[in-house]
Amino acid sequence: MAFRALVYTRTTDYRHDSIPDAVAAVRELGGAHGFAVDATEDPAAFEAPLDAYAAVVFLSTSGEVLTPEGRTRLRAYVESGGGFAGVHAAACTEYDWPYFGELLGTWFARHPAHQPGRAVVEDRDHPATRHLPAVWEFTDEWYDFRDNPRSSVRVLVRADEFSYKGGGMGADHPLAWCREQGAGRVFYTALGHASEAYADPAFRAHLLGGISWAAGATGASG
Repeated sequence: MAFRALVYTRTTDYRHDSIPDAVAAVRELGGAHGFAVDATEDPAAFEAPLDAYAAVVFLSTSGEVLTPEGRTRLRAYVESGGGFAGVHAAACTEYDWPYFGELLGTWFARHPAHQPGRAVVEDRDHPATRHLPAVWEFTDEWYDFRDNPRSSVRVLVRADEFSYKGGGMGADHPLAWCREQGAGRVFYTALGHASEAYADPAFRAHLLGGISWAAGATGASG
């Protein structure tokens, strides 16, 4: 599984307290599974070639986090075959850049209170989900999105809105998905709000599978 990933955690809007634990978890996964991790909050990292990385991970980024040159380079990187993984607040990022919404599949709209709920695994033929039960009990913010991305993504997990209070998308509420963009692969999970998530073995395996898939370190179907 040897590859190198760039984890980006810059925020210009809300900042999650869990970011240090999240970065540490990705580093630990890399150490255990043979991939290297560089972590940064410096937008200049995207003004240099990204060719050394099999995947770029936006980990609870928020707001506008890239320079114009960084946007150009990230787009070229993905379109030419680079992997992209977005975690949690990555969907709260680059609202002023239409391409980013296309890349990710949609943007964040709102969330109810952090609370327990159930996630329904729709697709277990993927490294991010093959270890999960059909119904996954989890505690998170259960993001609602501006649009339902289902028409342009492969949905892996959806939220069961009957299992928590305040859901706003209805019965069809995608929560984690993957897609192709140009020659690149894109994975996104809305989960990962709290530090506790990054100590949870099931979530860590979910994260590992998504990043590895985006990096092309697994088969096309997982």
